[in-house]
Formats: sequence, C-alpha cells, structure tokens
Amino acid sequence: LDYLDKNKMTYAEHSHKALFTVEESKSFRGKMDGVHTKNLFLKDKKKNFFLLSCIENKGVNLKELRKVFNSGNLSFASPIYLMEILGISPGAVSPFSLINDKTKVTKFYLDRDILNEKNVNFHPLDNKFTLNLSTNIFLEFIKSINVKLNLIDLKVYINNNE
Repeated sequence: LDYLDKNKMTYAEHSHKALFTVEESKSFRGKMDGVHTKNLFLKDKKKNFFLLSCIENKGVNLKELRKVFNSGNLSFASPIYLMEILGISPGAVSPFSLINDKTKVTKFYLDRDILNEKNVNFHPLDNKFTLNLSTNIFLEFIKSINVKLNLIDLKVYINNNE
C-alpha cells in the first residue's frame, strides 16, 4: 500500500475475514466492483516459478499450462517458496507479491480477458483485504516493478453448480 500511495496509484481497500479460496471469496467478499481473480503460484521440477492470475471462474489445466510455460510438470509451490520468494503466506497470492521477488525468478502470466475489465481485485499481500483498482493502474504497477507481463488465453470453465 505504501508503494501504491507513494506512486499515486489509486485503489479502494476492502477488509473482510481471511479468504483462502475462490469459493470462500464468493461467499464473504460482499459487493465489489470489477473482476475477481484466482492466483496460482506454480513451480516445475527445475525450480522455475510461475504466477498465473486469471478471472476466478476460469478452469486451469496444469498439463496444458506446462506447454504455454515451456516447462516440465507443474505443481503448486510450497508455503516455504511462497514466503522465500514472494514474502507471503498461503491464501495471499497475488501479483502484488511480485514486488517482493527481488531476484525476479517468477514469470508472471495474466489472463488476457482481465484486460477487457475496467477494474480488477487482488489481495494486497494479506488475504484479509482486497484491493480494487483500475486495470490500467494495475498494469502500471506491474510495469513499475519491472515485471515482464505474459498474456495468456484461458477457456471459460462452466461449473454446473452455479
């Protein structure tokens, strides 16, 4: 938040109980404008790290992603790597955590459909809060911390329970 404030990047902050999954988020976040996201911190066996941010209702197939990422088998990175690389705990994964990746080992992939949205929501390194900001300001943030943005197209996942 200090970084965003210092760089005059406007946002709205919403507090809520700690949210660890998309399903919890849907139940407890209340009314917030903008698209809500799912954020996955992944690694392959060669210890290459990837952060994928996509619209929350998109399905993610790790076998297909490895082709896009040009990597071996993918798995979720452990809480140890979350803390060591991104400086966060499980449940708080978001592109904002890339500010803590001082050695820039994480490759960042963003769902292209997010670019069609006016506003986007992410946790600000703490899953008890959600930041809502314009998509343009979010892209400005990514550029300002010198992170390469890789865009990805994901197919919409349709859940029969919704």
